[in-house]
Amino acid sequence: MFATRFAPSPTGRLHRGHAFSALTAWMAARAAGGRFVLRIEDIDPTRCRPEFEVGILEDLDWLGLGWEAPVRRQSDHLADYAAVVEALAARGLLYRCFRTRKEILDAIGDAPHGPVEAARPGPHPAEEEARLSAEGRAFAWRLSLDRAREALGREAWDGLSFFEEGQGPNGETGRIRARPETAGDVVLARKDAGTAYHLAATHDDALQGISHVIRGQDLFEATHVQRLIQALMGWPEPVYRHHRLLTGPDGRRYAKRDRSVTLAELRESGMTAEALKVELGF
Repeated sequence: MFATRFAPSPTGRLHRGHAFSALTAWMAARAAGGRFVLRIEDIDPTRCRPEFEVGILEDLDWLGLGWEAPVRRQSDHLADYAAVVEALAARGLLYRCFRTRKEILDAIGDAPHGPVEAARPGPHPAEEEARLSAEGRAFAWRLSLDRAREALGREAWDGLSFFEEGQGPNGETGRIRARPETAGDVVLARKDAGTAYHLAATHDDALQGISHVIRGQDLFEATHVQRLIQALMGWPEPVYRHHRLLTGPDGRRYAKRDRSVTLAELRESGMTAEALKVELGF
């Protein structure tokens, strides 16, 4: 059965770009007679706020969208993601990285063969890891691409791919070979945060039976790593449909960090949901 989702993070109020993405997914589910799932991806405790989650529900209701209940809030299910981390670690696919983000960024700047090489720092020597662990240093669980390749086997690794129904930022469409190596050894969990986006999103897509991942082109590159996680965990492969990103009058895409006009502000200014839908092309 067709099922898709809209999965915002409550780090601010929704804007036109969010409305376009939510409506695109909702209308696709409606056209297919399928399911539309709302998921709150609130795994970042430093930026996510309950009031923004309330605002998301208000904005989507104003747009006239309906969704399944209950809404899955990721922060309520950290144990689920921890179990996946434990399973991958038990298979030797993860390693603990005590390097800070600044150290990684500095290494990327100094890398002789490009940023991906620096984003694969590799495990610490055993003595150093033991010392850092004893000191209580914070660490991240990184997925080892070398070990993942060995676990899958050459044939499965070379055949790893995904089907793109929409279009990537450079016109990519159809069956596309996945290249997780372009992202390096990605972080799947942190000692202080429990889980990271790639792991939580792929876990929930599998759990919630998402058949079609419909989202913006800014997340196209994330698909390469997410397909690897799905393959390692034996989770089903969804179809991907990436859509264009809306841009403002200045040509820049709408973003929370740029304080784009929010849906709440549009509503307060007198704009109706129907008028916004027409403006967005629906």
